[in-house]
Amino acid sequence: MMKLIVSFTACLMTLCGIMSIQVPDQDCKVLFIGDSITDGGWGRSGGSMAPSEERNQKDPNHIFGHGYMEMCAAHFQSTYPQRDFHFFNRGISGNTLSDLTQRWDKDALALHPDVVSILVGTNDADTYLNAHTSEPLDDRKWKEEYRGLLHTLRQQNPNVIIVLGTPFVAKAGRIGQRDDYAARERIVARLAQAVRQLAQEENVICIPFDELFSDLQQEAIRPDYWIWDGIHPTTAGHRRMADLWIRLMEGVLTQD
Repeated sequence: MMKLIVSFTACLMTLCGIMSIQVPDQDCKVLFIGDSITDGGWGRSGGSMAPSEERNQKDPNHIFGHGYMEMCAAHFQSTYPQRDFHFFNRGISGNTLSDLTQRWDKDALALHPDVVSILVGTNDADTYLNAHTSEPLDDRKWKEEYRGLLHTLRQQNPNVIIVLGTPFVAKAGRIGQRDDYAARERIVARLAQAVRQLAQEENVICIPFDELFSDLQQEAIRPDYWIWDGIHPTTAGHRRMADLWIRLMEGVLTQD
């Protein structure tokens, strides 16, 4: 719990600077983008890796999927109807950072978002492990590619508010039983640290999901209570992710 308190304090210091940026009083566009953890089967994808243009983007009951993103959208849209928040889910199952880069123009820039929340990294660790390479993971190169995405957002909108979630993993389910779990844990930790560094360097908001789940796993009644397969949160895990996102972002999105 102490690690999360420290990260929360650091995030509040960053928020002090972010709060000077005004989000629109109405018609504020909030984009969540990333991999399957954000995807949640939005647009009736059935859990597939279908691209955004092949998904149903008009059905209000299914445009957000089922996960922390939907919970965040439900909170802000129900609590602040006068703000007319517009939320977009552009998570796609299986995506790595490079996949996000390839679809960035159509799934991020084309929406002209005021707020962008990104969560990516777990599939990068999976891709690296499955390559069975002896070369070490180049987390510096990974961070610079990530930085490039942030710069394109700011080129389009200098006032865009950027939120970076740290990737996470848990020793639970099928992932926790794999022989390479210890290596996966180290890689995800390195990528999470790269996200923290990037957030600090670019003066954007960091949501420490890795530390959230590290604390929760220590108190879990069973290993798969919060994260069922080592990667994907349960409904309870998604609720805690949403709670943390809302706690850190409510003052930013609702400032007068």
